[in-house]
Parts: sequence; structure tokens; C-alpha cells
Amino acid sequence: MLVALGFLMIALFMYLVMAKKATPIATLILVPLAFGLFAGAGLGIGDMVMESVGKLAPTAALLFFAIIFFGTMIDVGLFDPLIRAILKFAGNDPMKLVIGTALLTTIVSLDGDGSTTFIIVTSAFLPLYLRLGMSPVVLTVVAAMSNGVLNTVPWGGSTSRAAAALNVSPIDIFVPMIPSIISGLVAVLVLAYFLGRRERKRIGEVFLDDNRGVLGVRTVERETVLVTSDGGTTSRGTGKESAGHGSEGSSVVIANDFSASFSEDGKFIERPNAKPKLIWINFALTIAVMVTLVMDIVAPALIFMTAVGIALVINFPRVAEQSAQIKAHASSVISVVGMVFAASVLTGVMNGTGMVKAMAGWLVQIIPDFMGPFMAVIAGVLSIPLTFIMTNDAFYFGVLPILSETAGHFGIEPVEMARASLVGQALHQSSPLVASFLLLIGLANVNLGDHFKKVIWRGLIVALIMLVVGGILGAYPLF
Repeated sequence: MLVALGFLMIALFMYLVMAKKATPIATLILVPLAFGLFAGAGLGIGDMVMESVGKLAPTAALLFFAIIFFGTMIDVGLFDPLIRAILKFAGNDPMKLVIGTALLTTIVSLDGDGSTTFIIVTSAFLPLYLRLGMSPVVLTVVAAMSNGVLNTVPWGGSTSRAAAALNVSPIDIFVPMIPSIISGLVAVLVLAYFLGRRERKRIGEVFLDDNRGVLGVRTVERETVLVTSDGGTTSRGTGKESAGHGSEGSSVVIANDFSASFSEDGKFIERPNAKPKLIWINFALTIAVMVTLVMDIVAPALIFMTAVGIALVINFPRVAEQSAQIKAHASSVISVVGMVFAASVLTGVMNGTGMVKAMAGWLVQIIPDFMGPFMAVIAGVLSIPLTFIMTNDAFYFGVLPILSETAGHFGIEPVEMARASLVGQALHQSSPLVASFLLLIGLANVNLGDHFKKVIWRGLIVALIMLVVGGILGAYPLF
């Protein structure tokens, strides 16, 4: 009965999330409670959930402060010199522009927020793509793959979910996967090079006349800017909009939802909260955070708590400014941390009622013994299509725990299964179930089918390269 209830619960959970009948947080809470009570948990279900909450609290704290820290570093302009260098490097060469798109997406993706990343990247590069006659599909393909690879940082959506689902540390998942992530980024850059070279061959290298108009996107606070098909920009009223299509051809409306804009030459970034005089202090603080994380001598949550405190005091001396900075990233924090705590209901019920063990035992019986040692690879391979056709919530909270429990019978640790399960993110970020991806193609006015034609096989290559490199370097058993 537990096996049947477990699979039925996961199926219902996946259906509700994928069909958007309820939010992931509501589904993670209500569905397990209903099935747990039906399985006879009774009032003991409270103890099951609270035990799980205690285990996930350090992960929630880590994500809470990591999002604020990296969001603050972007807001104060720590990465702006590198962004300027990328824009200068790209110039008017289509090949360099595509590579620059991959590099900028990689940098901005460090905050773990896909929507912010895609808004910044499209605002920086889309006008240049349109003015040079390049295909916006190339932009969306490169941006989606780059962001997907970086979604594996400890505070990213996939790693946080894997950590929450298997009760392991995000840092323990992330550090051994660094070489694999680097290989994924290199693979994206190589693919971007060939995409850019194809665009250069198609249209040639174009030199623009700066007197014709702006190259970047000049925004005004809460002003909606129309990027027309010839790369020009015209104001279209005020108000905050998420995204929409313009009235002609490849026009697109970009809303000013982020705290950066570009000057009239399209190469200089203006941030209302930039602190250029403190750039070296912020750089040293960021390096200290990353080094301390890798050294694993202090609890990761405490590292980011301390870093956020220092960053706020240094960059925003006034209390009102500190409060405003925290509120600026509140939506990202609430959605991620709320999801982690809601997941404690699902993991608590599955573990407390014995569903996971019963389901794993059933899988062990049907999986041939010779396939047991390959469970990590199986998880990695399955993550590529499954995270594309289902949400991260459905895969990491519904499928991964069962695979992990099954792998445990063959001596494979949960943290190893979590690492292998991350490789599918390079393709996942192009899933139509991902809200930030829909924002990306909306901003670039790209047809979903055109994007899929270019991204699916490329995303598959990146994911397989990450899987092989991770296995060879010992992040999980490969053979």
C-alpha cells in the first residue's frame, strides 16, 4: 500500500505543479499532508514535519543570505567593470557578441535569479543583435544554456531543491561539481563560438554609425522602453510591466525591473546604488566568502550571514538604505526559502511514513543487479529529459528521493546522487515550464519552436559533457 500511495502522491504532486493548478509551495504542503493522514500518520505527522524542518533550516538560512549577498554585489556594481569589458570586447563583431552574451549571462547568473539575469542580458545585447541583423534566437539559446549551467550554484534553484530533497548540504553538492560546471561553461562558450561564426558568415561584420542612434537601452525609472526592429528605442509611457510584444515585426517591450540602465553609447552601466569607490573592498569580501566556502571550515549559512552584514554596513551606512536593499531582493528570497520549508512537509511525510523505503525496495527488486552501480549515471541521464518535461520541484522532490534511496542499496551516497542530478539543468532552463525562460523568449520576441530547434541538441551535449567530467573526476561513481 505504501508503494502505491507513494507513487500516487508523486503523480498527483507532479500533475498539480505541471498543470499549474496550484503553486509549488501549496502543493508541497497540502498533498503530502493528505496522503500522510490517509497512510495512518495521525497526529504524529507534526513530529515528522518538524524533524524535517530542523534538518532543512541550515539550507534555508544559506539560501536566504546568499541571494541577498550576491544581489547586493550586483547592485553596487562589483561586476560592472567585467560587464563593460565584455561589451567592449564584443564590439560590432557577431561572433564576439555571441560569446559576450554567454560571458555576461554567466556573470549575472551568480545571483541565482533567472528573471533578473535575462532582463539584464536582453537589455544589454538585444538592441545590438537587432541593429546588426542577427537572429535573437541565438541570444536566447546561449543565455538559456549559460544560465542553466550556473543554476547549479549552492543558492541556485536546482541545488537548493536537491539539497532539500535529500537532506544534504548544498556546499557538499557544489564543491566537487566545480570542474563539471566549468566544463559545462566551456562547452557553452564553444557552442556560442560556432553560433557566432555562423552569424558572422551570414551577415558579415557590421560597423555601426554612432550618429544613427543609441546602441544600448536607455531606461528611466519605471518607464517602459520599446526596442524597435531597427534597434531604435522609443518611450511608451510609464508603469511596470513584465514583458510583452511590440506592434511590429521583431519589436519587444522591456520593462525597467532592475536597478541598472545603459548610457547613450550602450557601453556604460548606470546603477543608482553603485559604489565604485568600494569596489576593491567588495571584491575582497566576495573572494573571502568563496574561499571560506571551499575550505569548509565554517558553516556556510554563517559565512553568508556575516558577509551580508558586512556588505550592508559598508555599502549602505544608513538604516533606511539597508532596509531598502533587503526589500529589493525579498521576492527571490521568499520564493526560494518558502519552497525549501514547504519541501520539509513532503520529505518529512515520505520518510516518516516509510514511503521512500517501500518505494526504493520495490525499485531494487525490479532493477537488475548489474545496473545498481550505475544509479548515479542513470540519475544524471534521466535528469536531462525529465527536468525538461517537468519542473524542478517535480523532479527533485518527486523522482530524485526514490532514485537516491534505491542507489543507497548499492553503496551510492545521497550527495553523489544529488550531484549527478544537476547536469540536466543546461537543458532545463529552456523548458516551457520555467517562468524565467518564458520571460526570456518574450523579451527577445522569439518563437518557442525556433528556440527548441537550436537548443535541444546543444543543451544535451552540454549536459552529457558535465555528466562525464563529473564522473571521471570523482563527484559520483561513473562505472
